[in-house]
Amino acid sequence: MDCLASFTNDPFDKPPCRGCSSYLTEPYIKCAECGPAPFLLCLQCFTRGFEYKKHQSDHKYEIMTSDFPVLEPGWTAQEEMALLEAVMDCGFGNWQDVAYQMRTKTKEECESHYMKNFINNPLFSSTLLSLRKAKDSCYADGAIPFKPSDDPPRPTFDSVLSRDMAGYMPARADFMEEFDNYAEWDLKDIDFVDDDSDILHALKLAVVDIYHSRLKERQRRKKIIRDHGLINLRKFQMLERCYPKEVQELYEVMRRFARVVGPTEHDKFIESHALEFELRREIRRLQEYRKAGIKSFCSAKVYERVKRMREDERRKRTMLNDVLQYIQDGRACQQWLSKQAAIDAGVTPAVTTITVSATGRRSAPPLNLTGLPGTEKLDEREKELCQVVRLVPGAYLEYKQALLNECRRQGGLRLAQARALIKIDVNKTRKIYDFLIKEGYITKA
Repeated sequence: MDCLASFTNDPFDKPPCRGCSSYLTEPYIKCAECGPAPFLLCLQCFTRGFEYKKHQSDHKYEIMTSDFPVLEPGWTAQEEMALLEAVMDCGFGNWQDVAYQMRTKTKEECESHYMKNFINNPLFSSTLLSLRKAKDSCYADGAIPFKPSDDPPRPTFDSVLSRDMAGYMPARADFMEEFDNYAEWDLKDIDFVDDDSDILHALKLAVVDIYHSRLKERQRRKKIIRDHGLINLRKFQMLERCYPKEVQELYEVMRRFARVVGPTEHDKFIESHALEFELRREIRRLQEYRKAGIKSFCSAKVYERVKRMREDERRKRTMLNDVLQYIQDGRACQQWLSKQAAIDAGVTPAVTTITVSATGRRSAPPLNLTGLPGTEKLDEREKELCQVVRLVPGAYLEYKQALLNECRRQGGLRLAQARALIKIDVNKTRKIYDFLIKEGYITKA
Protein backbone atom coordinates (compact mmCIF):
# COMPACT_ATOMS: atom_id res chain seq x y z
CA MET A 1 0.00 0.00 0.00
CA ASP A 2 1.26 3.40 -0.88
CA CYS A 3 0.43 6.62 0.96
CA LEU A 4 -0.31 9.46 -1.45
CA ALA A 5 -1.67 12.97 -1.07
CA SER A 6 -4.78 14.33 -2.69
CA PHE A 7 -3.61 17.96 -2.20
CA THR A 8 -7.10 19.20 -1.49
CA ASN A 9 -9.62 18.87 1.28
CA ASP A 10 -12.64 19.88 -0.77
CA PRO A 11 -14.72 16.73 -1.52
CA PHE A 12 -16.37 18.45 -4.49
CA ASP A 13 -12.99 18.61 -6.30
CA LYS A 14 -12.68 14.81 -6.35
CA PRO A 15 -14.74 12.29 -8.34
CA PRO A 16 -17.47 10.54 -6.31
CA CYS A 17 -17.17 7.01 -5.01
CA ARG A 18 -17.75 4.46 -7.76
CA GLY A 19 -19.67 2.24 -5.35
CA CYS A 20 -22.16 4.49 -3.55
CA SER A 21 -21.64 7.77 -5.53
CA SER A 22 -21.02 9.68 -2.28
CA TYR A 23 -18.43 12.43 -1.98
CA LEU A 24 -15.06 11.11 -0.95
CA THR A 25 -13.43 12.15 2.32
CA GLU A 26 -9.93 11.22 3.32
CA PRO A 27 -8.72 8.59 3.63
CA TYR A 28 -10.11 6.80 0.56
CA ILE A 29 -8.95 4.02 -1.77
CA LYS A 30 -7.61 4.24 -5.34
CA CYS A 31 -7.24 1.09 -7.46
CA ALA A 32 -3.66 0.77 -8.76
CA GLU A 33 -4.59 -1.51 -11.68
CA CYS A 34 -7.70 0.12 -13.16
CA GLY A 35 -7.15 3.08 -15.44
CA PRO A 36 -6.48 5.44 -17.04
CA ALA A 37 -9.45 7.07 -15.27
CA PRO A 38 -8.97 6.78 -11.49
CA PHE A 39 -11.17 4.17 -9.82
CA LEU A 40 -11.90 5.59 -6.35
CA LEU A 41 -13.78 3.96 -3.48
CA CYS A 42 -14.74 5.06 -0.01
CA LEU A 43 -13.70 2.92 2.94
CA GLN A 44 -17.19 1.45 3.38
CA CYS A 45 -17.40 0.18 -0.23
CA PHE A 46 -13.79 -1.04 -0.05
CA THR A 47 -14.47 -3.12 3.07
CA ARG A 48 -17.54 -4.69 1.39
CA GLY A 49 -15.33 -5.81 -1.54
CA PHE A 50 -17.16 -3.73 -4.19
CA GLU A 51 -16.52 -4.94 -7.79
CA TYR A 52 -17.56 -3.20 -11.00
CA LYS A 53 -16.81 -4.29 -14.59
CA LYS A 54 -13.02 -4.86 -14.78
CA HIS A 55 -12.37 -3.89 -11.17
CA GLN A 56 -11.91 -6.82 -8.81
CA SER A 57 -11.67 -6.82 -5.04
CA ASP A 58 -8.20 -8.42 -5.12
CA HIS A 59 -6.58 -5.61 -7.16
CA LYS A 60 -3.67 -3.67 -5.74
CA TYR A 61 -4.70 -0.39 -4.15
CA GLU A 62 -3.39 2.85 -2.73
CA ILE A 63 -4.59 4.72 0.34
CA MET A 64 -5.14 8.35 -0.65
CA THR A 65 -4.54 10.70 2.27
CA SER A 66 -2.76 13.96 2.99
CA ASP A 67 -2.24 13.31 6.71
CA PHE A 68 1.57 13.41 6.60
CA PRO A 69 4.15 16.19 7.16
CA VAL A 70 5.76 17.99 4.22
CA LEU A 71 7.86 20.92 5.40
CA GLU A 72 8.06 20.41 9.16
CA PRO A 73 6.56 18.09 11.80
CA GLY A 74 3.20 19.12 13.18
CA TRP A 75 1.98 20.49 9.83
CA THR A 76 0.31 17.98 7.50
CA ALA A 77 0.00 18.40 3.77
CA GLN A 78 -3.70 19.07 4.22
CA GLU A 79 -2.95 21.91 6.65
CA GLU A 80 -0.31 23.32 4.27
CA MET A 81 -2.90 23.57 1.47
CA ALA A 82 -5.46 25.02 3.89
CA LEU A 83 -2.93 27.68 4.99
CA LEU A 84 -2.16 28.72 1.39
CA GLU A 85 -5.87 28.90 0.53
CA ALA A 86 -6.59 30.94 3.66
CA VAL A 87 -3.79 33.42 2.87
CA MET A 88 -5.13 33.72 -0.68
CA ASP A 89 -8.67 34.34 0.57
CA CYS A 90 -7.93 36.62 3.56
CA GLY A 91 -4.79 38.36 2.32
CA PHE A 92 -1.18 38.34 3.49
CA GLY A 93 -0.79 39.67 7.06
CA ASN A 94 -4.41 39.10 8.09
CA TRP A 95 -3.38 36.25 10.39
CA GLN A 96 -6.40 36.49 12.68
CA ASP A 97 -8.80 35.63 9.83
CA VAL A 98 -6.35 33.08 8.44
CA ALA A 99 -6.29 31.27 11.79
CA TYR A 100 -10.10 31.47 12.00
CA GLN A 101 -10.40 29.84 8.58
CA MET A 102 -7.75 27.23 9.45
CA ARG A 103 -9.43 26.35 12.82
CA THR A 104 -6.53 24.05 13.77
CA LYS A 105 -3.73 26.62 14.30
CA THR A 106 -3.37 29.93 16.12
CA LYS A 107 -2.52 33.17 14.35
CA GLU A 108 1.05 33.09 15.77
CA GLU A 109 1.58 29.57 14.44
CA CYS A 110 0.20 30.52 11.03
CA GLU A 111 2.39 33.62 10.78
CA SER A 112 5.62 31.94 11.93
CA HIS A 113 5.12 28.88 9.72
CA TYR A 114 4.27 30.94 6.62
CA MET A 115 7.19 33.35 7.10
CA LYS A 116 9.64 30.53 7.81
CA ASN A 117 8.71 28.12 5.04
CA PHE A 118 7.29 30.31 2.25
CA ILE A 119 8.96 33.71 2.61
CA ASN A 120 12.37 33.18 4.25
CA ASN A 121 12.99 29.65 2.99
CA PRO A 122 16.33 29.62 1.07
CA LEU A 123 15.18 26.60 -0.93
CA PHE A 124 12.29 28.55 -2.49
CA SER A 125 14.40 31.67 -3.09
CA SER A 126 17.11 29.68 -4.90
CA THR A 127 14.45 27.96 -6.99
CA LEU A 128 12.94 31.29 -8.02
CA LEU A 129 16.40 32.64 -8.86
CA SER A 130 17.19 29.65 -11.07
CA LEU A 131 13.84 30.00 -12.83
CA ARG A 132 14.50 33.69 -13.48
CA LYS A 133 17.97 32.92 -14.88
CA ALA A 134 16.56 30.22 -17.13
CA LYS A 135 13.93 32.64 -18.39
CA ASP A 136 16.53 35.34 -19.10
CA SER A 137 18.76 32.87 -20.96
CA CYS A 138 15.82 31.75 -23.04
CA TYR A 139 15.13 35.31 -24.14
CA ALA A 140 18.83 35.95 -24.79
CA ASP A 141 19.14 33.13 -27.31
CA GLY A 142 17.41 35.01 -30.10
CA ALA A 143 15.00 37.75 -31.00
CA ILE A 144 11.29 37.12 -30.60
CA PRO A 145 9.77 36.69 -34.08
CA PHE A 146 7.17 39.28 -34.95
CA LYS A 147 3.91 37.94 -36.33
CA PRO A 148 1.49 40.61 -37.48
CA SER A 149 -2.17 39.97 -36.75
CA ASP A 150 -4.52 38.98 -39.54
CA ASP A 151 -6.19 41.78 -41.41
CA PRO A 152 -9.81 41.98 -40.23
CA PRO A 153 -12.55 41.53 -42.83
CA ARG A 154 -13.66 44.73 -44.53
CA PRO A 155 -17.08 44.11 -46.07
CA THR A 156 -18.24 46.67 -48.58
CA PHE A 157 -21.13 48.94 -47.75
CA ASP A 158 -24.61 47.45 -48.29
CA SER A 159 -23.17 44.01 -49.12
CA VAL A 160 -24.73 40.76 -47.92
CA LEU A 161 -21.89 40.19 -45.44
CA SER A 162 -22.24 43.72 -44.12
CA ARG A 163 -25.99 43.23 -43.60
CA ASP A 164 -25.40 39.89 -41.91
CA MET A 165 -23.01 41.61 -39.50
CA ALA A 166 -25.53 44.42 -38.83
CA GLY A 167 -23.17 47.00 -40.32
CA TYR A 168 -20.34 46.06 -37.96
CA MET A 169 -16.87 47.20 -39.13
CA PRO A 170 -14.20 44.93 -37.59
CA ALA A 171 -11.32 47.23 -38.56
CA ARG A 172 -12.88 50.03 -36.47
CA ALA A 173 -14.59 47.77 -33.91
CA ASP A 174 -17.70 49.87 -34.37
CA PHE A 175 -21.06 49.85 -36.12
CA MET A 176 -21.86 51.86 -39.20
CA GLU A 177 -25.21 52.90 -37.74
CA GLU A 178 -25.29 53.27 -33.97
CA PHE A 179 -28.16 52.63 -31.63
CA ASP A 180 -30.02 55.91 -31.12
CA ASN A 181 -28.03 57.21 -34.07
CA TYR A 182 -29.35 60.79 -33.87
CA ALA A 183 -28.66 61.34 -30.18
CA GLU A 184 -26.04 63.98 -31.01
CA TRP A 185 -28.58 66.21 -32.76
CA ASP A 186 -29.83 67.49 -29.41
CA LEU A 187 -26.33 68.82 -28.63
CA LYS A 188 -25.32 70.40 -31.92
CA ASP A 189 -26.87 73.80 -31.10
CA ILE A 190 -25.95 73.94 -27.39
CA ASP A 191 -23.30 76.49 -26.48
CA PHE A 192 -22.32 77.46 -22.96
CA VAL A 193 -21.81 81.21 -22.62
CA ASP A 194 -21.12 83.42 -19.60
CA ASP A 195 -24.36 85.41 -19.74
CA ASP A 196 -26.63 82.33 -19.48
CA SER A 197 -29.16 82.44 -16.70
CA ASP A 198 -29.09 79.83 -13.98
CA ILE A 199 -32.19 78.08 -15.33
CA LEU A 200 -30.81 78.00 -18.88
CA HIS A 201 -27.45 76.75 -17.64
CA ALA A 202 -29.12 73.99 -15.61
CA LEU A 203 -31.27 73.05 -18.61
CA LYS A 204 -28.20 72.68 -20.82
CA LEU A 205 -26.50 70.53 -18.19
CA ALA A 206 -29.60 68.34 -18.00
CA VAL A 207 -29.49 67.86 -21.79
CA VAL A 208 -25.83 66.84 -21.55
CA ASP A 209 -26.66 64.37 -18.76
CA ILE A 210 -29.41 62.87 -20.90
CA TYR A 211 -26.95 62.53 -23.76
CA HIS A 212 -24.47 60.75 -21.44
CA SER A 213 -27.18 58.30 -20.38
CA ARG A 214 -27.95 57.58 -24.04
CA LEU A 215 -24.25 56.97 -24.69
CA LYS A 216 -24.14 54.53 -21.78
CA GLU A 217 -27.13 52.67 -23.20
CA ARG A 218 -25.39 52.54 -26.59
CA GLN A 219 -22.24 51.09 -25.04
CA ARG A 220 -24.28 48.59 -23.02
CA ARG A 221 -25.98 47.29 -26.15
CA LYS A 222 -22.63 47.05 -27.95
CA LYS A 223 -21.17 45.06 -25.07
CA ILE A 224 -24.10 42.63 -25.09
CA ILE A 225 -23.74 42.09 -28.85
CA ARG A 226 -19.98 41.53 -28.65
CA ASP A 227 -19.99 39.38 -25.52
CA HIS A 228 -22.71 37.06 -26.77
CA GLY A 229 -21.34 36.81 -30.32
CA LEU A 230 -24.43 38.28 -31.99
CA ILE A 231 -22.54 40.17 -34.69
CA ASN A 232 -22.36 37.20 -37.08
CA LEU A 233 -26.06 36.36 -37.13
CA ARG A 234 -25.76 33.49 -39.59
CA LYS A 235 -23.14 31.71 -37.45
CA PHE A 236 -25.30 32.29 -34.38
CA GLN A 237 -28.30 30.71 -36.12
CA MET A 238 -26.22 27.70 -37.20
CA LEU A 239 -25.16 27.11 -33.59
CA GLU A 240 -28.76 27.43 -32.46
CA ARG A 241 -29.88 24.76 -34.93
CA CYS A 242 -27.56 22.21 -33.31
CA TYR A 243 -30.04 21.87 -30.44
CA PRO A 244 -33.24 19.80 -30.59
CA LYS A 245 -36.52 21.51 -31.45
CA GLU A 246 -37.64 21.78 -27.82
CA VAL A 247 -34.33 23.36 -26.77
CA GLN A 248 -34.48 25.76 -29.73
CA GLU A 249 -37.86 27.02 -28.53
CA LEU A 250 -36.43 27.51 -25.04
CA TYR A 251 -33.40 29.26 -26.55
CA GLU A 252 -35.64 31.70 -28.39
CA VAL A 253 -37.68 32.44 -25.24
CA MET A 254 -34.65 32.87 -22.95
CA ARG A 255 -32.71 35.01 -25.43
CA ARG A 256 -34.23 38.19 -24.00
CA PHE A 257 -32.69 37.35 -20.60
CA ALA A 258 -29.17 37.08 -22.03
CA ARG A 259 -28.66 40.79 -21.34
CA VAL A 260 -29.05 40.16 -17.61
CA VAL A 261 -26.42 37.42 -17.24
CA GLY A 262 -23.04 36.99 -18.87
CA PRO A 263 -22.47 34.91 -22.01
CA THR A 264 -20.87 32.04 -20.11
CA GLU A 265 -23.73 31.79 -17.62
CA HIS A 266 -26.31 32.00 -20.42
CA ASP A 267 -24.60 29.23 -22.42
CA LYS A 268 -24.33 27.07 -19.30
CA PHE A 269 -28.05 27.56 -18.70
CA ILE A 270 -28.95 26.47 -22.25
CA GLU A 271 -26.48 23.57 -22.20
CA SER A 272 -27.89 22.34 -18.89
CA HIS A 273 -31.42 22.33 -20.32
CA ALA A 274 -30.17 20.55 -23.45
CA LEU A 275 -28.56 17.93 -21.21
CA GLU A 276 -31.80 17.66 -19.22
CA PHE A 277 -33.73 17.11 -22.45
CA GLU A 278 -31.32 14.37 -23.54
CA LEU A 279 -31.52 12.68 -20.13
CA ARG A 280 -35.33 12.80 -20.12
CA ARG A 281 -35.45 11.31 -23.60
CA GLU A 282 -33.05 8.55 -22.57
CA ILE A 283 -35.12 7.88 -19.43
CA ARG A 284 -38.29 7.60 -21.52
CA ARG A 285 -36.53 5.17 -23.84
CA LEU A 286 -35.34 3.04 -20.90
CA GLN A 287 -38.82 3.13 -19.38
CA GLU A 288 -40.22 1.89 -22.69
CA TYR A 289 -37.72 -0.97 -22.63
CA ARG A 290 -38.61 -1.83 -19.04
CA LYS A 291 -42.35 -1.75 -19.84
CA ALA A 292 -41.72 -4.17 -22.70
CA GLY A 293 -39.82 -6.51 -20.37
CA ILE A 294 -36.37 -5.83 -21.85
CA LYS A 295 -33.44 -6.14 -19.45
CA SER A 296 -30.34 -5.99 -21.72
CA PHE A 297 -29.11 -3.71 -24.49
CA CYS A 298 -28.80 -6.66 -26.84
CA SER A 299 -32.53 -7.28 -26.49
CA ALA A 300 -33.13 -3.55 -26.93
CA LYS A 301 -31.48 -3.64 -30.39
CA VAL A 302 -33.80 -6.45 -31.44
CA TYR A 303 -36.76 -4.51 -30.04
CA GLU A 304 -35.84 -1.38 -32.04
CA ARG A 305 -35.47 -3.39 -35.25
CA VAL A 306 -38.86 -5.05 -34.79
CA LYS A 307 -40.40 -1.68 -33.91
CA ARG A 308 -39.16 -0.15 -37.17
CA MET A 309 -40.58 -3.09 -39.12
CA ARG A 310 -43.97 -2.59 -37.45
CA GLU A 311 -43.93 1.11 -38.26
CA ASP A 312 -43.16 0.34 -41.91
CA GLU A 313 -46.06 -2.09 -42.06
CA ARG A 314 -48.36 0.46 -40.42
CA ARG A 315 -47.27 3.12 -42.94
CA LYS A 316 -48.02 0.73 -45.80
CA ARG A 317 -51.53 0.10 -44.47
CA THR A 318 -52.11 3.84 -44.05
CA MET A 319 -51.07 4.56 -47.62
CA LEU A 320 -53.29 1.76 -48.88
CA ASN A 321 -56.27 3.29 -47.06
CA ASP A 322 -55.49 6.64 -48.68
CA VAL A 323 -55.49 5.10 -52.12
CA LEU A 324 -58.72 3.24 -51.46
CA GLN A 325 -60.30 6.49 -50.30
CA TYR A 326 -59.21 8.42 -53.40
CA ILE A 327 -59.31 5.56 -55.87
CA GLN A 328 -60.95 7.77 -58.47
CA ASP A 329 -57.98 10.18 -58.43
CA GLY A 330 -55.28 9.05 -60.86
CA ARG A 331 -52.68 11.36 -59.33
CA ALA A 332 -53.31 9.88 -55.88
CA CYS A 333 -52.78 6.38 -57.28
CA GLN A 334 -49.56 7.47 -58.95
CA GLN A 335 -48.39 9.04 -55.69
CA TRP A 336 -49.13 5.86 -53.73
CA LEU A 337 -47.23 3.74 -56.27
CA SER A 338 -44.21 6.05 -55.94
CA LYS A 339 -44.29 5.73 -52.16
CA GLN A 340 -44.57 1.95 -52.37
CA ALA A 341 -41.61 1.75 -54.75
CA ALA A 342 -39.54 3.90 -52.41
CA ILE A 343 -40.37 1.66 -49.43
CA ASP A 344 -39.51 -1.49 -51.39
CA ALA A 345 -36.18 0.12 -52.37
CA GLY A 346 -35.37 0.77 -48.72
CA VAL A 347 -35.44 4.59 -48.86
CA THR A 348 -37.63 7.08 -47.04
CA PRO A 349 -40.80 7.74 -49.03
CA ALA A 350 -41.35 11.29 -50.20
CA VAL A 351 -44.50 13.00 -51.42
CA THR A 352 -44.09 13.25 -55.20
CA THR A 353 -46.48 14.51 -57.81
CA ILE A 354 -45.66 14.17 -61.49
CA THR A 355 -46.98 16.99 -63.65
CA VAL A 356 -46.47 17.82 -67.30
CA SER A 357 -46.23 21.41 -68.47
CA ALA A 358 -47.82 22.80 -71.62
CA THR A 359 -44.52 22.49 -73.48
CA GLY A 360 -44.38 18.76 -72.83
CA ARG A 361 -41.53 18.91 -70.30
CA ARG A 362 -41.89 17.36 -66.87
CA SER A 363 -41.66 19.85 -64.03
CA ALA A 364 -39.91 19.06 -60.76
CA PRO A 365 -42.12 17.51 -58.07
CA PRO A 366 -42.97 19.60 -54.99
CA LEU A 367 -40.46 19.60 -52.17
CA ASN A 368 -41.27 17.40 -49.18
CA LEU A 369 -40.97 19.59 -46.05
CA THR A 370 -41.37 16.77 -43.53
CA GLY A 371 -38.66 16.98 -40.88
CA LEU A 372 -36.92 20.05 -42.34
CA PRO A 373 -35.88 22.64 -39.72
CA GLY A 374 -38.02 25.78 -39.68
CA THR A 375 -41.15 24.13 -41.11
CA GLU A 376 -43.07 24.70 -37.89
CA LYS A 377 -42.52 28.48 -38.25
CA LEU A 378 -44.37 28.66 -41.59
CA ASP A 379 -48.07 29.03 -42.19
CA GLU A 380 -49.93 26.95 -44.76
CA ARG A 381 -49.48 29.42 -47.63
CA GLU A 382 -45.76 29.73 -46.96
CA LYS A 383 -45.42 25.94 -46.85
CA GLU A 384 -47.17 25.71 -50.22
CA LEU A 385 -44.79 28.34 -51.64
CA CYS A 386 -41.71 26.47 -50.39
CA GLN A 387 -43.02 23.22 -51.87
CA VAL A 388 -43.68 24.75 -55.28
CA VAL A 389 -40.47 26.81 -55.40
CA ARG A 390 -38.51 23.88 -53.88
CA LEU A 391 -36.92 26.06 -51.21
CA VAL A 392 -36.03 24.78 -47.73
CA PRO A 393 -37.83 26.64 -44.90
CA GLY A 394 -34.62 27.87 -43.26
CA ALA A 395 -33.43 29.61 -46.43
CA TYR A 396 -36.89 31.04 -47.08
CA LEU A 397 -37.04 32.56 -43.59
CA GLU A 398 -33.61 34.18 -44.08
CA TYR A 399 -34.61 35.60 -47.47
CA LYS A 400 -37.92 36.82 -46.08
CA GLN A 401 -36.24 38.58 -43.16
CA ALA A 402 -33.67 40.20 -45.47
CA LEU A 403 -36.41 41.53 -47.78
CA LEU A 404 -38.45 42.80 -44.83
CA ASN A 405 -35.44 44.64 -43.38
CA GLU A 406 -34.58 46.21 -46.73
CA CYS A 407 -38.20 47.25 -47.33
CA ARG A 408 -38.42 48.73 -43.85
CA ARG A 409 -35.17 50.61 -44.33
CA GLN A 410 -36.05 52.10 -47.74
CA GLY A 411 -39.82 52.37 -47.36
CA GLY A 412 -40.46 50.04 -50.27
CA LEU A 413 -38.79 47.42 -52.45
CA ARG A 414 -38.48 46.83 -56.18
CA LEU A 415 -38.01 43.46 -57.87
CA ALA A 416 -34.54 44.45 -59.10
CA GLN A 417 -33.49 45.27 -55.55
CA ALA A 418 -34.83 41.93 -54.34
CA ARG A 419 -32.84 40.08 -57.03
CA ALA A 420 -29.69 41.98 -56.05
CA LEU A 421 -30.30 41.11 -52.41
CA ILE A 422 -31.06 37.39 -52.89
CA LYS A 423 -28.54 35.57 -55.08
CA ILE A 424 -30.73 32.66 -56.24
CA ASP A 425 -32.67 31.80 -59.39
CA VAL A 426 -34.47 34.89 -60.73
CA ASN A 427 -37.74 32.98 -61.21
CA LYS A 428 -37.71 31.85 -57.57
CA THR A 429 -36.94 35.41 -56.49
CA ARG A 430 -39.92 36.72 -58.49
CA LYS A 431 -42.26 34.14 -56.92
CA ILE A 432 -41.05 35.01 -53.41
CA TYR A 433 -41.32 38.74 -54.17
CA ASP A 434 -44.83 38.41 -55.59
CA PHE A 435 -45.90 36.25 -52.65
CA LEU A 436 -44.66 38.75 -50.06
CA ILE A 437 -46.35 41.60 -51.94
CA LYS A 438 -49.62 39.66 -52.12
CA GLU A 439 -49.56 38.74 -48.43
CA GLY A 440 -48.76 42.31 -47.40
CA TYR A 441 -45.36 41.67 -45.88
CA ILE A 442 -43.63 44.22 -48.13
CA THR A 443 -44.71 47.07 -50.42
CA LYS A 444 -43.56 48.11 -53.85
CA ALA A 445 -41.25 51.10 -54.07
